[in-house]
Amino acid sequence: MELASKYNPADVEGKWYQYWLDHKLFSSKPDGREPYTVVIPPPNVTGVLHMGHVLNETIQDILVRRARMDGKNACWVPGTDHASIATEAKVVNRLAEKGIKKTDLTREEFLKYAWEWTDEHGGIILKQLRKLGASCDWDRTAFTMDEKRSESVIKVFCDLYDKGLIYRGVRMVNWDPKALTALSDEEVIYKEEHSKLYYLKYMVANENGQPDGSGRYAVVATTRPETIMGDTAMCINPNDPKNTWLKGQKVIVPLVGRCIPVIEDDYVDIEFGTGCLKVTPAHDVNDYMLGEKYNLPSIDIFNDNGTISEAAGMYVGMDRFDVRRQICIDLEKAGLLEKVEDYTNKVGFSERTNVPIEPKLSMQWFLKMEHLAQIALEPVMKDEIKFYPAKYKNTYRHWMENIKDWCISRQLWWGHRIPAYYLPQGGFVVAETAEKALERAKEKTGDTNLTASDLRQDEDALDTWFSSWLWPISLFDGINHPGNEELNYYYPTSDLVTGPDIIFFWVARMIMAGYEYEGKMPFKNVYFTGIVRDKLGRKMSKSLGNSPDPLDLIERYGADGVRMGMMLSAPAGNDILFDDALCEQGRNFNNKIWNAFRLVKGWQTANIAQPETAAIATRWFDAMLRTTAREVADLFKKYRLSEALMAVYKLFWDEFSSWYLEMVKPAYGQPIDNKTYEQTLSFFDTLLKLLHPFMPFITEELWQHIYDRLPGESIMISPLHTAAPTEDDATLISHVENVKSIVAGVRTVRNQKNIAPKEALTLEVVGGNPEADFEGVIKKMGNLSAVNTVVQKGEGTASFMVGTTEYAVPLGNLIDVEAEIAKQEAELKHLEGFLAGVLKKLSNERFVANAPTAVVEMERKKQADAESKIAALKESLAKLKK
Repeated sequence: MELASKYNPADVEGKWYQYWLDHKLFSSKPDGREPYTVVIPPPNVTGVLHMGHVLNETIQDILVRRARMDGKNACWVPGTDHASIATEAKVVNRLAEKGIKKTDLTREEFLKYAWEWTDEHGGIILKQLRKLGASCDWDRTAFTMDEKRSESVIKVFCDLYDKGLIYRGVRMVNWDPKALTALSDEEVIYKEEHSKLYYLKYMVANENGQPDGSGRYAVVATTRPETIMGDTAMCINPNDPKNTWLKGQKVIVPLVGRCIPVIEDDYVDIEFGTGCLKVTPAHDVNDYMLGEKYNLPSIDIFNDNGTISEAAGMYVGMDRFDVRRQICIDLEKAGLLEKVEDYTNKVGFSERTNVPIEPKLSMQWFLKMEHLAQIALEPVMKDEIKFYPAKYKNTYRHWMENIKDWCISRQLWWGHRIPAYYLPQGGFVVAETAEKALERAKEKTGDTNLTASDLRQDEDALDTWFSSWLWPISLFDGINHPGNEELNYYYPTSDLVTGPDIIFFWVARMIMAGYEYEGKMPFKNVYFTGIVRDKLGRKMSKSLGNSPDPLDLIERYGADGVRMGMMLSAPAGNDILFDDALCEQGRNFNNKIWNAFRLVKGWQTANIAQPETAAIATRWFDAMLRTTAREVADLFKKYRLSEALMAVYKLFWDEFSSWYLEMVKPAYGQPIDNKTYEQTLSFFDTLLKLLHPFMPFITEELWQHIYDRLPGESIMISPLHTAAPTEDDATLISHVENVKSIVAGVRTVRNQKNIAPKEALTLEVVGGNPEADFEGVIKKMGNLSAVNTVVQKGEGTASFMVGTTEYAVPLGNLIDVEAEIAKQEAELKHLEGFLAGVLKKLSNERFVANAPTAVVEMERKKQADAESKIAALKESLAKLKK
């Protein structure tokens, strides 16, 4: 099988991915090996691959492939999430295109369309992940609404309800007027908005609830004048001297005409606005608490879609933001608007639909979180579950210690329907199935004549996260069949790779579920990725047009190039500044590996003695391999994958290609000895194994070409074993570093003096040569005819230092003396001018007295360096002019 002259990813990637699938190399079954388990953060079922997925899935694949090569039984479980809000919105939009409204359909009819949409678009992202090289066990692919997962979710709801942890009640919730559903606090994103602060006049009322005729009024500053129709009190701080006159008074809501009491509470911020607060219990969380405390009526002025309801009595049917504009005009006309100021505040937006949420009183289902937070906090704080980077422990702790009950119901049809069944005479029962619900209903009511048709199941669906919090357990069917063989083997899972933006949505809740249902952690380590941004630091988005299509990048640079480009910029937990140029760097590295392999495979071999230079080179590179392999293993343990990749990259590019291959390369037209050739192939084998987790495709292709392989063999399951580095390795590496510096010095002289690389030079070592044992390598790499030890360097030489040893290259007739004199005189003139500028600055007493010490020291260092170079140039010029 001949290797192509150029690396073309398209010829390689599909071929080897199919090979891995055909030979079931991603498959995992429990056995005697140590398990290594990763569960994929399930992407939206109808989603498509974006750069965030590329980062997340590449990191997971690197960890999984490395684990396989370490001899572990790696199991990477893929799957998708039903994404209630996002998917339902897409189905509603598709129906609208057909002229169908959701309200025209029954639940069953709507779900039929939703499943059609899911079957049509679902799973596309998982197919796209194959292009990236993701080595998931595809036979285990799960969906949060498949039979096993659905059964698990309903079982858990019923269990938590029976434990008294789930309850139903009217509470203030975050309402999404576009998705028409309640949201949890974690689904609300607060954004800074440039708003307005409206100062409204509340006239003081007499006993009859009419203006008292004095013309007195209190001023309330609000960002939401459209909510005044729901005002049921004004509140002042009892310790506020400027508003003492309002104590015991009543005021009239502007435009509305409603007479409301002035109440007093320390909650009011004296410094904000005028110190007077309008209280709208139905539409503000804090107002709701005041309403409960002072037994105030609550008027819900909003319909579910954000329009004004009949209860408001005015602006009925208008959108809330249209009302804000109109009411401002109407207040001004009525003389009830004192002023309007620009104001910057934070407004809550729905994470899913990106519309401002509306605080709203609503009957919902809630999960009590106090107990679950208690069992999930300590394992993270004690590092039983490790976070990488550890800074996220504080974020986690703060949320856990200030946790609120989780609103788990959503006013949607797509999702797991809440298993609560309402009884004809009031009340409800909770049960896993309609049949069990009927049994419970009969027990509860004592009515044996009840039938299934008498019960009405709750219309709401559960929050999507209520299914995915069970993911590490439900993937191994641990809820339905506790203690089964697969769960006992694969759980707890090993590593979770996810973004810090879902630390509350998902990570924390999985930890809660793990301890509640398995009594132990769901995973041992959490690797938090950063957010992928463009090279200007902006978050990638369709609207900015700065989010490249990963499949286009793979087509242009190859999957290995894209993976490497992403990882070169991906330190754990820090944001990634992504640039296509990084993928180009990845592709160039692919070409470097390919060309180096073709070079080695192109050598002719012979049964001849190994040259001394090759013997030294192979010993040295063996030491480099051992040293780097240990460094890489250590970096993997610390989840510093970007640094691990850079270590292997430098080993291949700088050490193997630039130095080792040059050290052992036979003379033109000459064969290489068999021993060196076999050692070089062995080095290539190990290098490819070190690179494989990062760049799976090219490494498989070349590994298959090193030796003849049997069908089913793969680098993916080939063990990566390297011995530990020794003290002798460190000594040898140190010597060769000096050798490289000597060779670099000779090459610099060649470049500076324009001496052709083919021109053999001699090298003088002043005193003794500390690297005499490596003379053969120095001569070969520097193209030197001799290395001579001298007491004093000769006339007409160019010298350089390596450590404390001086080396000199006799130039003789190799240079144009006149040209060299002109060049050095020009450099001398430049340096003398530079030195004059530095001395002028240092002679300025004010500068020396007032500038920071470090700055003054830097100028003095510049002086010393310039003086040293000037002296060396003058000495060199004197010799040239003799």
